[in-house]
Amino acid sequence: MFEDKIIPLDEWVSTSVEWLVDHHRGFFQAVKWPIEQTLNGLDAGLNALPPLVVMLIVGLAAWRFSGIRLALFSVFAMVFIGLLGLWEDAMTTLAMVLSAVVFCALAGIPLGILAGRSDRFQAWLRPALDAMQTTPAFVYLVPIVMLFSIGNVAGVLATIIFAVPPIIRLTSLGIRQVHPELVEAAQAFGATRWQVLHQVQVPLAMPTILAGLNQTIMMALSMVVIAALIGAGGLGSPVILGLNTLDIGRAVIGGLGIVLMAIVLDRITQSMAKKR
Repeated sequence: MFEDKIIPLDEWVSTSVEWLVDHHRGFFQAVKWPIEQTLNGLDAGLNALPPLVVMLIVGLAAWRFSGIRLALFSVFAMVFIGLLGLWEDAMTTLAMVLSAVVFCALAGIPLGILAGRSDRFQAWLRPALDAMQTTPAFVYLVPIVMLFSIGNVAGVLATIIFAVPPIIRLTSLGIRQVHPELVEAAQAFGATRWQVLHQVQVPLAMPTILAGLNQTIMMALSMVVIAALIGAGGLGSPVILGLNTLDIGRAVIGGLGIVLMAIVLDRITQSMAKKR
């Protein structure tokens, strides 16, 4: 019954992407430019800072939001990464994650607010979020490379696509969880829609929004190794190099660096949400 291919979807997709590459390269370069500038600035800045300064900043952030135990662990984790010879790779990874999270927040929080305030918009957005979360990352690496070339910027773009759904979903959830009576009370006192959003809904939804930010950071870190397949640097590079050369030691230290960085960022952002 299904011996022959009836729907040539693969050919349609290939033709569409090639048409975009041929006719709209300028648009994709314009999309790439702010991400590239942000990434290059963060990467240069983090690698230019002395390691002691970076460790001090991370330790103070951990102490401020959680306490001395997390601060000590965070400093120990950064020292251990440096002793493994992965400091520059770790700073590149941190720059990539921060860049991706910045653009995820800039796009995801407004979309989440719209979805939280509009059932119709949420119904339209949900299938797109489902597709972004369930499509294997390797599938959209090919069109990203065709449209944006290879390198760190392409890795950040792939990370943004993969990591933005949680912050959209949890922002929408946070807005919807605000008790309707609080909104009605604000409206009864003459608050505009913007004032209700800015002074009631967003502050009350902030813990949930920060939880979404935490999930976005974790998903961004999970993309580090996959992004290395398209030329992105950072801690994914030792893992891919170890895989290609069957050097288990190199792969293990790269993976360990990713794990330590993920733990530190996860605990800090979780503590921010709880403190809020």
